[in-house]
Amino acid sequence: MSLRDQIRILVVDDMSTSRGLITQALDAFGVRNVTTAENGIDALKSIATHPVHLVISDYNMPEMDGLQLLHHLRSSPKTKGVGFILITGRAEQQIVDHGKKLGMNNYLKKPFEPAGLRNCIEVVVGRL
Repeated sequence: MSLRDQIRILVVDDMSTSRGLITQALDAFGVRNVTTAENGIDALKSIATHPVHLVISDYNMPEMDGLQLLHHLRSSPKTKGVGFILITGRAEQQIVDHGKKLGMNNYLKKPFEPAGLRNCIEVVVGRL
């Protein structure tokens, strides 16, 4: 069984269009175990009941931004090892550096092509 058949991914973005673009790309790569959340709070609730291997999160979201979500994940023994990719339209060095300090595995700047998303994911989890 290949990695793409086993990996569980959570896509977190407050914009339904962005969630749709990411989940469509994952589907095209053959990744079927994908769930979504509209914000960091919903993401944490989802992970508590349905653990995942990788979180792909937008940076700019209401209530809890992507880096705050990452901080919560890294602070819990149950989720500290979950892979984390930040997607942002503002790939400013300060955001990237803060994410790396928190334990971000990779990041991707918007807008992106599906091939860029795939490469970003494969750097973290291995070949899909």
